[in-house]
This record gives sequence, C-alpha cells and structure tokens, in this order.
Amino acid sequence: MADTSGLVDYHLHTARCGHALGNMEDYARRADALGLAEIGFSDHFPMLHIEDRALAMGLEELPAYVEDVERLRAAFPHLGVRLGIEVDFLPETVHRIGPMLEPFSFDYVMGSVHYVDGWGFDDPRCIEGYQGRDIFALWARYFEFLGEAAECGLFDILAHPDLIKKFGFRPEADVSLLYENCLDRVAKAGLAVEVNTAGLRKPVGEIYPSEEFLKACRERDIPVALGSDAHQPEEVGDRFNEALELLLRVGYEGITVFSGRRRSTLDFKRGLRG
Repeated sequence: MADTSGLVDYHLHTARCGHALGNMEDYARRADALGLAEIGFSDHFPMLHIEDRALAMGLEELPAYVEDVERLRAAFPHLGVRLGIEVDFLPETVHRIGPMLEPFSFDYVMGSVHYVDGWGFDDPRCIEGYQGRDIFALWARYFEFLGEAAECGLFDILAHPDLIKKFGFRPEADVSLLYENCLDRVAKAGLAVEVNTAGLRKPVGEIYPSEEFLKACRERDIPVALGSDAHQPEEVGDRFNEALELLLRVGYEGITVFSGRRRSTLDFKRGLRG
C-alpha cells in the first residue's frame, strides 16, 4: 500500500453547507492522525441561482466561515490549514462571483459544475432527471460548461472534474474527444484539476477523474490537486492510497498546493518545491 503521509487534503466541507457533519476540529485531528501535511476547507459558496440550505451556506455565513478557518489555523499551527471555497459555475451567475470573493483572503478557489441547464444532475433528489435523456448529449453539455469554468478566470482548481459520472450513467459512444477538447481549454487557462476520492464512495465506485481523463491531463502537463471531499471527519484522506497509486501510474510526480492563491508543487519524493 502506498504511503500517504505528508500529502494534503484540499477538499473538506463543514456543517455550514447543510449536508456535512462534525466539528472542524475533528477534521483537523483526523488529518493529524493520518500524518497529512496540510488540509484545506473548501465549503460550498452560497448559491446564487436558488436558495437551498441543504446545499450551501447562506451569504451571511461566509464571513463567519472564513473566521472559523482562521481560528482553526491558529489552533493547529503544526498543520497547514488552508482557506478554500468551492464555487458552483453557472453561466448566468458567473459575472457576480468575482466581487463577492474579493474581500476574503482565500488560499485557493475551486470551481465545480453541479448543474446542467438548471438541473442538479448529482443531487439524489433529482436523479429521475436522467430518465429519457440523451446521455452523450448530457456529457457533452457538462464538459462544455467545465471548459467555460476554466476560462472564466475565477478559479485555481476544477473540482471532481468528471462528476457527471456519479450515478453511473455513461454514454455508449466514445467520450475521449469530449475530454480532450475540454482539457485543451483547461491547459490554456492554466488551472489545476482535482483528483477526488469521493467517487469511490458513490454509485460509480471510481475516483474523479477516470484514469483516461487523468492521462489526458498528464499529456497536457495539467497540474493536479488532491481531495477527499470529506463531509464527515472519518472521510478525511479517505482512500488516498488508491489516489496516489493512480497518480503514480499515470506519471505524476507531485501534487499542487496553494498559499494566497500562489501555486507550488509538493513532490512525492523530495517534498515542497516552487
């Protein structure tokens, strides 16, 4: 089994999002027990197109969320605690995001796509929406939005980049061109993509992204970040051994880390380098 001590987990949620459990201190203690070098909280930024407290914090909670992370950083000085946020990309609201992020000193901002034309495709409450859909057309639409998210200039990392596979609905046709066209845009925009182990806990039973997708990232020298998408303390660093084995198999030698939205590389063998 691969040694995952010294790695980072940049995708931790908090109870503020309405669908996560546990105290933030317990997430940090779990990271400590695993020997992680850094953690990053990247809870869900307030929704701008709907109001649903089961999906994200309210706008009035954002300053308190930032203060909570800063307090935790002071309480765990030996553990790198980063301030992140996960922001939903929607074409109709993207123009409002930048000014709302500006007052806060985030270490990194994750962009994610959870909606295709107003439909929350990864929400178990909305799973009936798959019935009768052209799955290839759905995937094409998703990866078009992911490319737009990369190009909007707001994000440092694209979270769980093939989330569209969450419930196991896959096109019969080859999707490699969808990957390649999207990743050409990601590479040009200079973003990192996340390797996210939450997919192993979902019906698809596979890391986000797939090995094929990750190989296409490696071919384009797209950097990668690492996250568990933990929604409870026990999920911190979840199955990072499988993620590390995948990264090494594809040819990655390190992962991306952030401080003040400046990017460095954590080399698997030699530690941090600029």
